[in-house]
Amino acid sequence: MRWLDKIPLSSLFIVALALGLAPFSPQPHLLEKLQMLSSGELVRPVDIFDLFMHGTPLVLLVLKLIRLQQIKTQSDH
Repeated sequence: MRWLDKIPLSSLFIVALALGLAPFSPQPHLLEKLQMLSSGELVRPVDIFDLFMHGTPLVLLVLKLIRLQQIKTQSDH
């Protein structure tokens, strides 16, 4: 997890926000692809790629926040 520790939280937040919400109109790709996934319509490779491209920064941000919480908990003991 050292590679995740090296990524600045602010940079990760900006990238996750930008890619998570892009394109801003008519609806973000991430939301569209998650709706497709839940309805069973996510079958085309380009749509699957879009889900990973737009979702990966958000997943990394969540992992980073969990990691920071773990480090904080360990240092408190």
